[in-house]
Amino acid sequence: MTQVSEAVASASAPVAASFTLTASTPVIGAEVSGIDLRETLDDATCVALRAALVKHKVLFFRDQDITPAQHVALARRFGELEVHPVFPHHADHPELVLLGGTQSEKARENIYHSDVSWREVPSMASMLRCVECPATGGDTLWINMAKAYEELPEPVKERIASLYAVHDIMPSFGTRMTQAERDANRARFPAVSHPVVRTHPESGEKILYVNEGFTTHLANYLQSGTFRVGFDFRYGEMELLQYLFRQAAVPEYQVRLKWQPNTIALWDNRSTQHYAVQDYFPAVRRMMRATIIGDKPY
Repeated sequence: MTQVSEAVASASAPVAASFTLTASTPVIGAEVSGIDLRETLDDATCVALRAALVKHKVLFFRDQDITPAQHVALARRFGELEVHPVFPHHADHPELVLLGGTQSEKARENIYHSDVSWREVPSMASMLRCVECPATGGDTLWINMAKAYEELPEPVKERIASLYAVHDIMPSFGTRMTQAERDANRARFPAVSHPVVRTHPESGEKILYVNEGFTTHLANYLQSGTFRVGFDFRYGEMELLQYLFRQAAVPEYQVRLKWQPNTIALWDNRSTQHYAVQDYFPAVRRMMRATIIGDKPY
């Protein structure tokens, strides 16, 4: 199977007649029907799916009973896959992370975030399949962060235009490690700076690119103005960052998915955040996720 290149899979590519898209909300999300992901997709279909992904930000596929091997092969059509350094992996496919809590321990993905934004080269997209889920609860929200940026007041856009934010693996994942593991992973994954406003490499959209899961502070806020005393810039930085975090919680920018077994969600990590609702404990929700390596934000 060949990988669909970004150059070919532009946001303006036409949608192939082999599947149908139904918008989930006016601003984000689409259901994909008329496609069987157990079959090997031709290049034209993959190009059209990628174009739909860039446009709608997250795609939903129902009743896709694929194997782990098919999951990995399908995700790889859109790019190379990462191996996550912390989450448990599928025994035969290290590219697949296993997500979900147990009857004695809650899962902890209920925070707005973009997957692996703490990497120097964050992910392009993620493909998540529901293996087991409760009859009610356990929904996931996705947020259109291009829309969140677009709707910001102009004075805020001017304030953040040249700012960089620091993203770090440790706040979310450090608690899952021993001190020795923290030391080793700090060396492997130092904190990185990304633009607060990144540009989508395919659509050209401007995107608000900070998230409360991994963003710790603004790297160059002190350089952005004149401050009377130290707490002026420290509290100003904290207040600005909290204001930017809260944009992900605006319902008008969101879509919500009710999972069923063999539902698949494919989302663009460059232009979205997501939040996994943990309202079902002690019921269990088990998921498998493949994450596609992206490009350095600019």
